[in-house]
Amino acid sequence: MVRVNESLESARQPVSFVEKLAGSEAFGVMFREGMSLVEAAAAYLDGAGREEAKVLPRAAALAYAAESMRMTTRLMQIASWLLLQRAVNQGEMTRIQAANDRHRVKLTQQELASNPEVFQRLPQKLRDLAVHSLRLQARIIHLDGLLYAPALKPPIVMETSPVEAQLEMLRNAFAQ
Repeated sequence: MVRVNESLESARQPVSFVEKLAGSEAFGVMFREGMSLVEAAAAYLDGAGREEAKVLPRAAALAYAAESMRMTTRLMQIASWLLLQRAVNQGEMTRIQAANDRHRVKLTQQELASNPEVFQRLPQKLRDLAVHSLRLQARIIHLDGLLYAPALKPPIVMETSPVEAQLEMLRNAFAQ
């Protein structure tokens, strides 16, 4: 009897499509994309990027340093957020624990550090990585807002579904 009541109670809860998305294969694709981007950026900055930066004029070299530091910070935030969501998806922590300030990854939308003219003088690979990281960050910020903004409000619990209420009114009307 208790299980029937529990299943009825869970049936009254609205389906969270955002939570389904966060636990879906789409999240797995985003996770792999983010981690691959972190690896690609690290390999580039430690290898070819270091060599490319050495031959840049002074102003462009400063812009390269600024852009690479901002990208690295952005990628670390992305990786932290993805790992936290994976922990939630794997049951290592609850979504409420992940939303707690102690665990929460603070995501802030960033722009390119350089003005557009200077940015165009940076190596193409750095530009590609920076733009890719900004796009991924924007997607993650959007998903984060969908996942955690509702956590600040109490969940909506419907006593009866609107359809069930309408059916009950029809039953009553035809019963008379």
